[in-house]
Amino acid sequence: MTRLIKACALLLLPGLAMAGGLDDSQQLIVVISQDWDAIQATAQRYERHGEIFEKFEGPFPAVLGKNGLGWGKGIEPIDNAQGPIKQEGDGKAPAGMFKLATAFGYAPSAETRLPYLELTTNIECVDDSQSGRYNQLVDGTAVTKDWNSSERMRRNDDLYRQGIFIEHNTPAAANAGSCIFFHIWRAPATPTRGCTAMAPTDIQRLFSWLDPHRSPLLVQLPESEYERLRERWKLPAR
Repeated sequence: MTRLIKACALLLLPGLAMAGGLDDSQQLIVVISQDWDAIQATAQRYERHGEIFEKFEGPFPAVLGKNGLGWGKGIEPIDNAQGPIKQEGDGKAPAGMFKLATAFGYAPSAETRLPYLELTTNIECVDDSQSGRYNQLVDGTAVTKDWNSSERMRRNDDLYRQGIFIEHNTPAAANAGSCIFFHIWRAPATPTRGCTAMAPTDIQRLFSWLDPHRSPLLVQLPESEYERLRERWKLPAR
């Protein structure tokens, strides 16, 4: 088995494959921004108790894409939705409801129940939408290269020292956006190129808390859209 197969297999968790909306989820991360253009947001974890999602510990700050949010491709349809649509390279973080997949980082292993991928110098995330590997983590030395653009995941800074792959645009449609992660922020007011970033301590808390057997989900929306969709998506009151 090549490293490519190992890496890509981590992106789809068997425990999440059949989840529909919040029905099967026991863990929820809600990230709310003030509006579509805001680069800062507030994140809150929830756990299901019976039919009710209850807050787990307190909220924490996060930063979004440099151009705010745009509707992404998640597990809930966005037909007739108002607001921008995320595209490749637009500097927007995806809005919607998404599954969470592989944890990754620079260390050989990590204390997390999520599948974990060590980011060697060979690991890339392909952002060329014409590639058959678009929106995948791959070992660039293990496959025939068919892409002209990718992101080297082993960086010279701490941004990807710990992170989690967000299943936006999975399976991938061309130009709909790629390589979306939770990762460590540069600073509390410095936006990303389209990911959701936070303090190192908060990434570590997600590593420790998330359990793939509890079908964790991310809901990321502007405040007005959260209120509009709360009843339809069965979201918890904030």
